[in-house]
Parts: sequence; structure tokens; C-alpha cells
Amino acid sequence: MEALGKALQPPQDTSRGIAPNVVLLLLFLLFSGVFLASFCLGQYDISIGQVVKIFASKLLPVRQDWPQAMETVVFKVRLPRILGASLVGAALAMAGTAYQGMFKNPLVSPDILGASSGAGLGAALAISLSLSVYGVQILSFVLGLVAVSLAYAVSLKVPRDRTLALILTGILVGTLFSSGTSLLKYLADPYDELPTITFWLMGSLATTSTHDVLVAVVPIVAGAAILYVFRWRMNVMSLSEDEALSLGVETGKLRLAAIIGSTLMTSASVSVGGLVGWVGLLIPHLARMLIGPDFQTLLPASGLLGAAYLILVDDMARGFASVEIPLGVLTSILGAPFFLVLLSRQKGGSE
Repeated sequence: MEALGKALQPPQDTSRGIAPNVVLLLLFLLFSGVFLASFCLGQYDISIGQVVKIFASKLLPVRQDWPQAMETVVFKVRLPRILGASLVGAALAMAGTAYQGMFKNPLVSPDILGASSGAGLGAALAISLSLSVYGVQILSFVLGLVAVSLAYAVSLKVPRDRTLALILTGILVGTLFSSGTSLLKYLADPYDELPTITFWLMGSLATTSTHDVLVAVVPIVAGAAILYVFRWRMNVMSLSEDEALSLGVETGKLRLAAIIGSTLMTSASVSVGGLVGWVGLLIPHLARMLIGPDFQTLLPASGLLGAAYLILVDDMARGFASVEIPLGVLTSILGAPFFLVLLSRQKGGSE
């Protein structure tokens, strides 16, 4: 796995001819265009001009020449879902960027320490206990934090190679929590609870409400703020432990801060959208190709690209067929071929 990870490392030459700030501006424009265009997709036909006027009417004296039902669809149905996709996509992408930098391996994803497995177990347990939607979200978020905390605490008992210890304990904890989810699915009512658990685990934003967005935005913004504060030090994590210490960076504290920030974002994302894979694995690769490996610009680039990407995937999920396709299924279908292309482009992979 380590050799494959090194083979996938992007070239470190950042001279791409376009300034990083220009790339960030272009990514922001891309995100804004995708964000607005998504309001036009759905069974209720709305033009982009009407969307702009509806939003402008909340700030400017614009004459209302659209039915009230159209405004209800924009603000009550599509806006929460699009905001949810933006938050989840940005959070998973930034968490994946942080983990890939911290572990020095581009094969790492946000669920490496068991956050997704813990959140999945929490949701399955809440559904089995017939808790409300809010109960599912809370228990999912809490057990996601518990899983990562357990993995980190166990890794501290390993005296050598802290990075490898984190990965191994994360895999073990993730396997343990995934087994718990499988057990709950086996014991669940096959006509009521089992379909609900299965659908939730496949990922969806179909029932996302304004309340869900408001609840998720707090831990996601907090986690992103932690990563952004330490953004310049994250570049040092690509060096060895001794080199980082010689530069005055305490890798232990920095690693803990990155884990806390990434876990907050991942657990909050899973509690709202279910298990949505591949976003935190693929988007950091694309961002590095576009803007380079400098974490100061890579982090916001990953967030913008992840938000735009998941909005597009969610648009496909609700527009490709008469029934909604789970997000996790679509991200896997899109992610696997891209990863194969990424592998095939590597030169000297056999060396």
C-alpha cells in the first residue's frame, strides 16, 4: 500500500503557469455556477433568471412575477439540499486532504480512523431504537467521534511509529464498528428497520432540511477552522519526524489537531448525508493537480471542488431516474473509473 501511495504522489513542481489565487477564483466561480444551476433541476421547472430574481427579492425591491409555490420550492426544498451537498462535499474533501498530508499517503480517506464506521453504527442503533431523525443524527455524530477517539487512544499505547499505529488501530476500530452495524442489520425488522438502515448507509440528501444544515454547519466550520489555523504547518508533515521537530513543529500536537478537525467534519457529514465514499479520496488528488501541494491553497481548493462535485453528483442522483439513486452508489461508480485512470497515468509505477 505504501509503494502504491508513493506512486500516486503528484509531481511537486507547482509551476503550472496560473497563480494559485487565480485557480481559487476559478474554482469559486465554478462552485457558484453549479450552485445556482442546481436550483433549475427538478420536476418543478424553474429558470436560472427566476432563481436569481427570487434570491434578489430578499435583498432588493424586486417586483414578484412568479408564483409563491416557486419560491417555496427554492427555499424550502432545493436550498437545504444544495447547501447540504455543499457542506458535505467540502467537509469530506478537506478532511481527506488533511489525512493524506498527515499520513503522507494519497490512498488515505476521511474514514481511515473509523469515523464513518462509527457514525454508521450510531445511525443503525438509533434506527433500531426507533429514535427520531434528530436522534439518528446525534447518535451518528457521537459514535463517529467515539470511534476516532478510541483509535487514537489505542495508538498511544504503541511505542513506535505513531503514524502506522494510527492507521492500524483505525482499521481495527472501523472493522469492529462495521461488525456492530452488520449485527444490527441482521437483528433488525426486515420489513421496516432493515430497509431504512440499508438506505441510510448508502447515503442520501433527500430528506435534508434547514435544521439539518444548521446543525451540521457548526462542527464542519469548527473543524475547517482548526485545519485552516494550522494550514502552514501541515506542509511540514510531509517531512520526517526529526526534520519536522528541527523546524520547531510538534508533530504530536499537530497530528491531534488535524484528527480533531477532520473528525468533526467527517462525523457531521455522515450524520447528515449517510456514508458517501470516494469524495475525500479523489477530490484532494484533483485539487493537487490544479493548484499544487501547498496546504495553504490546497485546503480551500479542495473545499470548493468537493462542494461543486457533490452538488453535481446529487443533481444526477435526483435527475437520472424516476427513483432517487443513493449518493454512495453514484460516487463509487464515478470514483472507481477515475482512480483507474489516475493509476494508468503514473509513470515508472513498476520501479
